[in-house]
Amino acid sequence: ALAVKSAGAAKFRNAGQVCISPTRFLVHESIRNEFAQQLAKYAGGLKVGDGLADGTQMGPLANPRRLTAMAEFHEDAVKHGAQVLAGGKRIGDSGNFWEPTVLMDVPLEAKIFNDEPFGPVAAIRSFNTLDEAISEANRLSFGLAGYAFTKSLKNADLLSRKVEVGMLWINMPAMPSAEMPFGGIKDSGYGSEGGPEAVEAYLNARSVAVMNV
Repeated sequence: ALAVKSAGAAKFRNAGQVCISPTRFLVHESIRNEFAQQLAKYAGGLKVGDGLADGTQMGPLANPRRLTAMAEFHEDAVKHGAQVLAGGKRIGDSGNFWEPTVLMDVPLEAKIFNDEPFGPVAAIRSFNTLDEAISEANRLSFGLAGYAFTKSLKNADLLSRKVEVGMLWINMPAMPSAEMPFGGIKDSGYGSEGGPEAVEAYLNARSVAVMNV
């Protein structure tokens, strides 16, 4: 329940148009079906509409180009064999609204498993071993943020050291704060906002050696 609620909130916040929004959901094969069905139920229960209206839980995409992009990501995933558990199409014929979408058994070749959709589409793929999951998590050249849910402190420690991201939240939703560095690694940028690391770009290192004479 915690994983589904946290993952759903992170994925569909601002219709997935958040830099730290998760896209690739790697789920252990023993709970794949349960997690996927629960996330699909969560997505299907979201009220989509005017962001200024009472009760709205997810608003529109930024512009019509994003609708076109969502359709392309969706069609490509389905063409490669992904199963549609929720959503998958535009809502109505006015506005830039796209249904909260959940895809299961998404192959590695699908575009959505290689590029950032920046939209309300969750792509689920199962794994067998933790090493397999870490390998897939690190496969791309991007490394901004990641999320993990586990009851094992040993696994949590391993993930914290092995997953190549600038920020990793374990068993919780994203909670950036001024005290913590916020930034990515690899092709996801250089430097950090927040924390003492934020001022490093504005400083120059200086070595001074003095001999007493």
